[in-house]
Amino acid sequence: MLDLSPDQLLSTTRAVRRRLDLTRPVSRELLEECLALATQAPSGRNRQRWEFVIVTDAGLRAGLADLYRLGLTHPTQHISDDGVDRAAGTASRQRGMASGRHLFEHLHEVPVMVVPCVRSVRSAQPPSVVEQANTWGSILPAVWSFMLAARSRGLGTAWTTPHLHYEEKAAELLGIDYQEVQQAALIPLAHTVGTDFRPGPRADLDQVVHWDRW
Repeated sequence: MLDLSPDQLLSTTRAVRRRLDLTRPVSRELLEECLALATQAPSGRNRQRWEFVIVTDAGLRAGLADLYRLGLTHPTQHISDDGVDRAAGTASRQRGMASGRHLFEHLHEVPVMVVPCVRSVRSAQPPSVVEQANTWGSILPAVWSFMLAARSRGLGTAWTTPHLHYEEKAAELLGIDYQEVQQAALIPLAHTVGTDFRPGPRADLDQVVHWDRW
């Protein structure tokens, strides 16, 4: 366990891509410790609707990595512009692009992939905003608890979603019931190269916080 205060843990749990140790195996014991803490997360509907698929088999990891790359190079869904200015010339943007390229090239080498899932029956009609909020409110706290637990044990994680462009193929690969279970993400996990992560650059509070009214 790393010697981190709660504030340090919360502020230094980064999306780790380039500093994942691709050569060091992760023990099942460590994974189960993180998963046990994740099960204690609050749920959006007061009952646990989520489950995790832990992928360590090399062939399955390679298959998921291929779907991840396919989702980036040949996406099946349009992602709407969120209106946030992400100037390509900024140093942080350049670092992010380099980090993304590294993961693109080496994802299949990451020793563990975690696929958080939530039980949600698919329907022909798009889900309402309330239904979406309930669905994601049931899985996101558990995943964040898992990531914090991983960080405290010297493990790095990153939330990724490109493979969801081919979610049905991923479901077939992993034996997931596509009609009854929805995948939320693909999280690469490994020991980190060094543990000296720092808080990331973020907007000032007065740019993102609204008191009483927008």
